[in-house]
Amino acid sequence: MTPATAFKVLTAEQMAALEADGSFAGAPVDLADGYVHLSTFEQLTETVDKHFAGQDDLHVAEVDLAALGDAVKWEESRGGQLFPHLYAPLPLNAVVAYGPLHRDEDGKVKRPITG
Repeated sequence: MTPATAFKVLTAEQMAALEADGSFAGAPVDLADGYVHLSTFEQLTETVDKHFAGQDDLHVAEVDLAALGDAVKWEESRGGQLFPHLYAPLPLNAVVAYGPLHRDEDGKVKRPITG
């Protein structure tokens, strides 16, 4: 069963653009690959550690997958895991919560709590 939400890690600049423009076409890696990379909550910490190591001022957006409809495809990626890939710009109205990236005492990325 697929989760109801997925997560996008954004720089502060990308988060500001999403808020200002109402949508986000993607980071350079998204544009190069042809889709917006998303992660499940279980994949989120590994995604941050692997692709955003050493970066500060990161934000996490929690996205309602149902609102994105058929634009989301679950595809095999890192280690054979299925990841949600968005084949469209990410609309702000599909974001159910977002905020600065925080970790718990074990180092796991926490869910955003503001929207």
